[in-house]
Amino acid sequence: MATPEAAAAMTIKSTLSIGGMSCSGCAARLEKVLLAEPGVRAATVNFALERADVEIDPGQSNIVNLADAIDRAGFSLPQVHHSFGIEGMTCSACSARVEKVLAAVPGVTRATVNLALERGDVEIIEGAVELQTLVEVVAGAGYTARVTSAAVQRAEEDAEREVLQRADLSRQFRSLLISAALTAPLVAQMVAHFSGWSFHLMPWQELALAGPVQVFFGYRFYRSAAIALRHGAGNMDVLVAMGTTAAFVFSLWLMYSLGSGAMGNLYFEASAVIITLVMMGKYLEARAKRGTTAAIRELMQLRPQVARVERGGEEIEIPIDETRNGDVVIIRPGEQVPVDGEVVDGASEVDEALITGESMPVIKAVGSAVTGGAINGTGLLRVRATAVGEDSTLSKIIDLVENAQAGKAPIQRLVDQISEIFVPVVVVIAVGTFSAWYFFAGDFELALIAAVSVLVIACPCALGLATPTALVSGTGAAAKAGILIKDIESLERAHRIDVVIFDKTGTLTEGTPKVMHSLAIHGSDHDLLRLAASVQTGSEHPLGRAFLQKAEHEALPLGAIDEFRSVTGRGVSALVSGQRIAVGNRAFMEEMGVATERGVATASAWEREAMTAVWVGCDAELLGVVAIADALRPEAIDAVRRLRKMGVRSLLLSGDAPAVAERIGAEVGVDQAVGAVRPEDKASHVERLRAEGKVIAMVGDGINDAPALAAADVGIAMGTGTDVAMETADITLMRSNPDLVGAAISVSRATWRKIWTNLGWAFGYNIIGIPVAALGLLTPAVAGAAMALSSVSVVSNSLLLRRWKPTKNSEKKV
Repeated sequence: MATPEAAAAMTIKSTLSIGGMSCSGCAARLEKVLLAEPGVRAATVNFALERADVEIDPGQSNIVNLADAIDRAGFSLPQVHHSFGIEGMTCSACSARVEKVLAAVPGVTRATVNLALERGDVEIIEGAVELQTLVEVVAGAGYTARVTSAAVQRAEEDAEREVLQRADLSRQFRSLLISAALTAPLVAQMVAHFSGWSFHLMPWQELALAGPVQVFFGYRFYRSAAIALRHGAGNMDVLVAMGTTAAFVFSLWLMYSLGSGAMGNLYFEASAVIITLVMMGKYLEARAKRGTTAAIRELMQLRPQVARVERGGEEIEIPIDETRNGDVVIIRPGEQVPVDGEVVDGASEVDEALITGESMPVIKAVGSAVTGGAINGTGLLRVRATAVGEDSTLSKIIDLVENAQAGKAPIQRLVDQISEIFVPVVVVIAVGTFSAWYFFAGDFELALIAAVSVLVIACPCALGLATPTALVSGTGAAAKAGILIKDIESLERAHRIDVVIFDKTGTLTEGTPKVMHSLAIHGSDHDLLRLAASVQTGSEHPLGRAFLQKAEHEALPLGAIDEFRSVTGRGVSALVSGQRIAVGNRAFMEEMGVATERGVATASAWEREAMTAVWVGCDAELLGVVAIADALRPEAIDAVRRLRKMGVRSLLLSGDAPAVAERIGAEVGVDQAVGAVRPEDKASHVERLRAEGKVIAMVGDGINDAPALAAADVGIAMGTGTDVAMETADITLMRSNPDLVGAAISVSRATWRKIWTNLGWAFGYNIIGIPVAALGLLTPAVAGAAMALSSVSVVSNSLLLRRWKPTKNSEKKV
């Protein structure tokens, strides 16, 4: 029997763009359809992003099967076009053979091969076929296909998707203009009637104007409604089609029954105005939704396509997919950094604004790390690649942001359930409204108008857009500031944080400790530092690096070590020239049998000045004590002050002596500082605070603090883009700036508040609007305008989150 881990390994995650959804009810219905498909392990459909995220078992299903299911449900997957060269064809029979084998590939919807141009063109369901598969199929037929790299393919697909989206917006706008032009005279007649002016169109003129709007521009609503009803479901288009058809058909009946007496008594303007206003709402909604996804599009545009590398003593330009770890990449002034790597030659300033949120260019020199997607300044850099392709920081950031934006809040699942029954309930209310008006007032026209108003004012779209548009805008704004939120659950917990626990080294301090003083008890300071640094050659601890830097600065000869041992939270020891040298805290010395009384006074004085005392012993003899200091980050004090203003308590946990932790805690202003805490004990501190009902955030480096980060409600890894940090932390801060901790809480609160504001508006609009329409207090035209503006207002409100900045008080502006 397969373990859960093995089962997870056998699934493939795919993201599919979905066309044809008109409201959140469509998304909920499609989600059920996908989950019912064999081999689908999980499925989430996002109406605002118009996409589905699915996990499938490749042994039971594939994208082609899902495409069929999506098509049967009345929706569509976009198709992408690819062209590539084909070599080896000599006659039309060759091209016909290649065309036949390409067309037979599952997922290929059309294939043409041109012998004269030696080119193949295919239309494929997006995500269903890899280009390498087409290469292999062509090779199986005896020919050679020349395709672009995967990076270029992605760029082409992104560009094609962008062109299609822009073309669709242009088409919607043209249709809206024509529909508005036809509707304008009908609106003018309605305005004249209410103003007491004598302006009337002839019945046939009204029909000539309203007919094209109803038939041609209303076709999209009829088609979508028919598909939904055929599958036993309802959506917003069902309501629009029913309402406008009722008004239009009733007007036709009045023309037939009253003849010329129908002038001034028709309701053609109601159907035409409703359709035009809904079209306007959909157009504005589409534009606004593009705005919410601007951040992720900007990140995608940073993905490089080619790199200039040194191969065989020459500079050659290759597709980015062909770069490998260890390649030396040449980056000229003004060019994009193609890979993650380390500078091996040259110096320059690099713009990392869209990756880390750092507004100022960052100086890079030999030994500096650079991130793919950044823009080089005025210098020439030679960089050794350390991460390429899908392993690069930029790719991981894009994946993280996309996954966060695709998530669903618990309240959204409730909204989806409401949306599924929303349309049937509204239809029942409309029928009840018509019946009540007709039987109690005895007026067919009033009954019909009230029922039509109920149908067109009801808006499930606003409900479906409330959560995802706010989530996309909020996480996008956070990503631009260098704050990566892992998922919707992390966002939900982050907005409730009331206690932040900081690790000291590398978070509130610079993370680059330096040796400040030394006290030799036996021997000289020279020998003390030489022996301590020798032992530290086997350590990766920041304090160990301080010894090594001091030894390098003073050109101390280091000895070879043997039998190196490390005790987490205590210290290290090793044999140097046959002697057991121990380096660590006072407790470690006592464990090693080293008497420490002679250094206590000096060590205590150093600790009161916020310096860490590191003890060095040889066998059972104390060699001396070394003072190491790690400077506070310049933003640390403001970061803690910001948290206090937000009503968030701050704590400092440190492995340093209590006196050191308390002194540093007092300098930055934390509410409580606790010293002598081993890494494994930090998790217990977190658990104790959680048991008190607190929502805890733990801020660390994402590696050494892994147990505490995992124990906290929200783990925040600061100043790192490492694999471990981005996979384990709930929030990753791409810059080593503790002020971003408060900014992360701020954007989470702003986003969550926007979600609830949107939901309040969407529910309130329907709860108030439907009864008002049922009471006959609204005309269908006014009801249609209100419906169109409801979803636009929700999306526009979410767009305000784009104004959020990681500065103090920015939360109040959105």
